[in-house]
Formats: sequence, C-alpha cells, structure tokens
Amino acid sequence: SLVTLTHMNNQIPHFKKMLTNPKILHAHSVNLPSKSRFAVHKRAAVIPQSSRASNPRTQKLRDLLQEKYILKGPCCHDALSAKLIEQAGFDFAFMSGFCTSAARLGAPDTGLISYAEMVDQGRYIHEATHSMPIIGDGDTGYGNAVNVKRTVKGYAQAGFAGILIEDQIMPKSCGHVKGKRVTSREEAVSRIKAAVDAREEGADILILARTDARQAISLDEALWRAAAFADAGADLLFIDALQSEEEMRAFCSLPGAAGRVPKMANMLEGGGKTPILSPEQLQQLGFKLVAYPLSLLGVSIRAMQQALGSLQTGQIPAEKEMGSFQDIQKAVGFDEYFEQEAKYALPGSPGSFASPAETGTPHTCSAAAASGAVASTGTGQKDNADVQNVQKEEGEKKKDDSSGSRAGSVYSYSRPPSGREVAGGWDKRPQEPQPQQQQEQNKGEQELAQQQQQQQW
Repeated sequence: SLVTLTHMNNQIPHFKKMLTNPKILHAHSVNLPSKSRFAVHKRAAVIPQSSRASNPRTQKLRDLLQEKYILKGPCCHDALSAKLIEQAGFDFAFMSGFCTSAARLGAPDTGLISYAEMVDQGRYIHEATHSMPIIGDGDTGYGNAVNVKRTVKGYAQAGFAGILIEDQIMPKSCGHVKGKRVTSREEAVSRIKAAVDAREEGADILILARTDARQAISLDEALWRAAAFADAGADLLFIDALQSEEEMRAFCSLPGAAGRVPKMANMLEGGGKTPILSPEQLQQLGFKLVAYPLSLLGVSIRAMQQALGSLQTGQIPAEKEMGSFQDIQKAVGFDEYFEQEAKYALPGSPGSFASPAETGTPHTCSAAAASGAVASTGTGQKDNADVQNVQKEEGEKKKDDSSGSRAGSVYSYSRPPSGREVAGGWDKRPQEPQPQQQQEQNKGEQELAQQQQQQQW
C-alpha cells in the first residue's frame, strides 16, 4: 500500500476516502494494482458467523452445557448402540474410538481404524438417531495440523456436535494402557489451533481438547497443556487417566481461561486408572460431562460369549435374557418403519409387512411362508393346509402357463374351432398377433390376478 501511495500523489485525498468507505473501496478495487486487489479480496474471504452451516445437535449441546447438572454420556460404537442410548434418554453420547475399532474391525484401539471409517460410522449413527448430541473421537486428527482441519470439517459434515482431538503420537492407543507417548507442546497446541480455525471457518462443532501427558510425562505437564488448549480456543477440556480425586480436583481448579472451560471425566469401567465416582461426586469436583466408555461394549461381549456357550450345548437363550421377538423388532425400529409405510402407502397397494400391533403375532419371513410356515395376516393366522392348497393351485397355474401362449411369438396355444378332442386338450397352429387393445386387456387381467394372489398370501 505504501508503494502504491508514493506513485499516486495526486490521488492521495481520494485514496484516503476509499480506505474509510468499504463500498467505495470495493467499487474502485479493480483500478488498484494486482497485489492491492488481492489484499482487498483476501479480507473479504472470512466467513461471517451468520452464513455458517448450523447443526441443531451442536446448539443442543451448547444449551445443555448451560444447565446446572452434570451431563452423562455412554459411549456408542454403531448405529444400534447409539439408538438405544437415545431411547434411554441420555444427554449425549460419545462415539469411542476404542469401541468403534472393536465393533467395526474386531481390532484393538491402536490407530488401526482410519478417518474414513470413523466418519462413515458417524454418518450411520446420526442417521439412526434423531436429535441427541454426539461427540466423535477424532484421535490425533490423522496427521499434521492441516489433516486436523480436514478431520474437524468432516466430522461436522457427518453431524457430530463435538470432536475430540488429542496429543498422542501415532500409532496412538487407549489412554489407560501402557506405552503412552505424546507429541511436543508446540505440536499439541498447533493441533488445537487448527481445529479451532476449522470451527471458525464454518464447521459448527465443539472442540474437545484431550491430553495424555499424565501417563506419558507427569501431572504438571498435563495441567500445563490443558491450560494451553483453553488459551488456544478449545470448547471442552479432558485429561485422560487421572489417578486420584486430588488430581481430578487439580484439573478442575485450573485458573484463567481453563477455569471457565467445561471439563469431561472418563469413568473407565472394569479397572482403569481413574477412580470411579458417582455423577454427584464428579459435579462437586467441578466436572460438567462424564463419559462411560465400555459399559455397552463390555456387556455385549459377555452376553454374546454366554449365548454362544449355551448354543454349543443346544440351549437357546431364555426370553428374560434376550427378550421376545417383538422386543427385538421394537428396539431396531420396526414400529417407526410401519408408521412411515402407512403414511406413504398408495391406495389399494398391499403393504410389505403386517404390523405386530395389527396381528398380535410376530412377523414371519417370506421364505418361511413360501415353505409352508404359518403366515401372519390382518385377520389372524392361516392353516398350513390353506397355504399348501394355494401352493398347489400356483403349481397347476404355472404348468398351464408353460403350455400356454408365448409373448412375442406368432404361434400360440388355443382350443380348436371345431371343439374336437386333441391330445393334451390344445392344438398348436399359426395365429396372428393379438390387437393392441386385446393385449392391454389381457395385461390388466394378469395384474389383477397377481394382486388377488398377493392379498390371498
């Protein structure tokens, strides 16, 4: 700008007026040298707050953080577990990298699961739930600071209300297992700054900054990093694997900006390094959120192992252990599906299923019905004999069709005009193709017969 002014002495008053009036500056920017034009448009590249894509789940999480009670969030690993958490009425859920790696890959949480797999799992989870805020495990951001920005934007686009970014070195692992390694202070803070920049550039998502320095270095180092993350603009703070109530209290007592940022506790069930405290105790210490990472995955593993052991001996799980078929249908969403199916059903078209509420009986698969099993209908259950009669009639009809007319051929099977007996009851002779009107009438009769057959089934 100074170089430009020295070559425009006769336009200095007008140029000063341009600098104080944005409209005039924009109108005259085409007359400025290329470098100045670039500077003008570069200032205009910042996305205003009002134009950012808004996520209702993110706003809901912000509102929940203003409540006076502590927020409880079990960890999910797939769409079904997230659906069950929402049905149970929890405040939020946390999509754990530990649990997702176990459920999706059958592998430990050692950095094996990728960014694409985590985002893909997140999309299914948000499709299966309605409005519950979900915080996603973003691990280390899957690379350098530029990768962190892409990760944050990808998680926001998938629907997450928050994302966790940590300071471990790849390959990372669960914070409560051995061999913890963390990056330098500078790189750790750089990751959080990049995540905050992605949020400021339009990603409507909260940044949960995590440090594993407690196990890798010391408590003092973990406290320093948490404070630095708050200064960098993190929305939430988390120190993993704190080992006592005193350490947890020290974390919640950080001064400055860190003192105003909500903090999350991690109650690792089954023998982690952090003492298990009640939600009331955690709130008294100063925590705003608490995550329960292994409850759903742990009981699922144990229940499947026990069921498999029973099946080895020929015993199926009792209903009190696995629920009834109707319970399972309700849990996975059949009731909601039937409501939507009824809402958009076309007049006179048969539904694909009958609702349990309509029949009072569980659904049966179409394959079972075709093999002679009892089929569920709107008026009750049909006898096996009725089903077999229908199958017999269909077999006879197919046999007749195989010796009947062939579409598209000038040869068709028809009764002799004389009515005399012919072997097989039909004779084969040349015949002209049917007129268009007759073909349409025959097609309509066939469709009507098919609909009647479907209703009979």
